[in-house]
Amino acid sequence: MSIDNRIQVVLIDDDPHLRQALSQTLDLAGLKILPLAEAKGLAGQLERDWPGVVVSDIRMPGMDGIELLTELHAQDPELPVLLITGHGDVPLAVQAMRAGAYDFLEKPFASDALLDSVRRALALRRLVLDNRSLRLALSDRNELSTRLVGQSPSMLRLREQIGALAATRADVLILGETGAGKEVVARALHDLSSRRSGPFVAINAGALAESVVESELFGHEPGAFTGAQKRRIGKFEFANGGTLFLDEIESMSLDVQVKLLRLLQERVVERLGGNQLIPLDIRIIAATKEDLRQAADQGRFRADLYYRLNVAPLRIPPLRERGEDALVLFQHFADEASARHGLPPHELQPGQRALLLRHAWPGNVRELQNAAERFALGLELALDNNEVQGTVGTTVEMVSGGLSEQVENFEKTLIAAELARSHSSVRSVAEALGIPRKTLHDKLRKHGLSFADSGAPTHSDDLD
Repeated sequence: MSIDNRIQVVLIDDDPHLRQALSQTLDLAGLKILPLAEAKGLAGQLERDWPGVVVSDIRMPGMDGIELLTELHAQDPELPVLLITGHGDVPLAVQAMRAGAYDFLEKPFASDALLDSVRRALALRRLVLDNRSLRLALSDRNELSTRLVGQSPSMLRLREQIGALAATRADVLILGETGAGKEVVARALHDLSSRRSGPFVAINAGALAESVVESELFGHEPGAFTGAQKRRIGKFEFANGGTLFLDEIESMSLDVQVKLLRLLQERVVERLGGNQLIPLDIRIIAATKEDLRQAADQGRFRADLYYRLNVAPLRIPPLRERGEDALVLFQHFADEASARHGLPPHELQPGQRALLLRHAWPGNVRELQNAAERFALGLELALDNNEVQGTVGTTVEMVSGGLSEQVENFEKTLIAAELARSHSSVRSVAEALGIPRKTLHDKLRKHGLSFADSGAPTHSDDLD
């Protein structure tokens, strides 16, 4: 059992009369206090980010104040601990301050001295916890950037949504095509939440046989069905205190959907063959590659379950909508693969960048990661391109005409790739292609391309 975060001061003194007097002083000052007669067991009841301070006598039977200070600071070195004594022991005071005591008060002391010290300690505690929250937020943002690579507007928005939802208790529905990274997003939601120390249990509902799906999810008691010889804890119960990620939820039967709806509404699970309702503290993250609203209209998915899940939807954009993120992701995965295999990293050439940007990536990030692995191994960068998405919002078709036509198409694709890659000026594009700026402007007009189409700012001094 942990101490309520509304408690501002834990006061420990084995003298009941002094404990009552000090409690009244703090209470009259409007502070929420918890008076205790002994120090033993206190550290185990205080969470690391508990927002209060501890005031303790030094000389007590059992655990004394110095021992308590040492135990508390092993858990949180920044927790303010005020020590008091009636013995005027200077060496003891020195020992207490060296051990990290926030303040040392000698009895008898004025009430104002105690209140002043406690209020200053609480102000310091608030500052420490605010700084921790800020560092954690910055760390979470950096962690998300390394997990969900990309600077396209859709990815920036997705990371913002994950950061906002992770801190809540809301269940989440992730929408995304095959290979888009739904489990990566689910894991990020768990790891950035207060449940990060609890279990993360991932299940692919589409991979579970119909005959075992209920037992796998909800568990069973002995004798629940033929072959059930002993109790089995289901995945929902196993994930208690943490997060359960349920992928391909659209593949669940309507009967199982009914049980899932009840679990979401009541936060209890009942094992097959059992009568006991087991309370759950669990977050459900579901994922689908289908339009569940459409599936509900067609009778393949329960409408009430859809509306229950669709409170906090997260859409993962397909790779074809993310522009030059494909290049950044490809180089990221290629560098990781090179390091893993002990090989020198390879840089993408302009023609290869153009090929990657033209590709539609039907397999999304998973397909790109496999291609990057082959590239890191020195294998040919071969992609299945029949009709591919262009880099400026148009469709570019692979041509099979004469040499002149193919050269024109390649030139257009190469320029478009550099436009998408650049985030500075027309000058940088011209330099990357090794041509004068005047020539670049001529070719932009020739191929119907515009620097503004790339989404990057155009500097006025580059347009002359």
